[in-house]
Amino acid sequence: MQTNYKTERLLLRCLNPADAAFIFELVNSAGWIQFIGDRNILNNEDAERYIQKILSNSDINYRVVTLQDAITAIGVVTVIKRNYLEHHDIGFAFLPAYARQGYAFEASATVLADLLKSNQHEIMLATTLKENVSSIQLLRKLGFVFSKEITNEKDVLLLFSITKNDQPL
Repeated sequence: MQTNYKTERLLLRCLNPADAAFIFELVNSAGWIQFIGDRNILNNEDAERYIQKILSNSDINYRVVTLQDAITAIGVVTVIKRNYLEHHDIGFAFLPAYARQGYAFEASATVLADLLKSNQHEIMLATTLKENVSSIQLLRKLGFVFSKEITNEKDVLLLFSITKNDQPL
């Protein structure tokens, strides 16, 4: 997996401690709380601790998505090896002001293409709640296919997958 990516409109870089204010805003957005869950990040100090927890776990990779100005952070693309999944999971979350403008597809497609052409990721997974229609639509646009419903703790999740050979990107 590359460290940084550049697309037509975006830059993607590794999460770092200086992203605390952005992470605070993102994890407290209505969509994050509804579809991902409340992380109890109440201030920038909590956000800094949350970032350190992410950075200290080798199974978690967050790429911060910025506009080409490299200043305006608008979302994240994540790659996580979850203990309840056989393969790595790709995820995405964007601030509401940047929704429905193609940014999530542009950023996720770039990371996904890189992952699938590497020899480390023959299969990529994605999970979402069935109520998260926007994520389901984006996953299908990325080429993911529905595999099955799974239960993780109290959540019933839809599991999607894509293989190196399926990749339409």
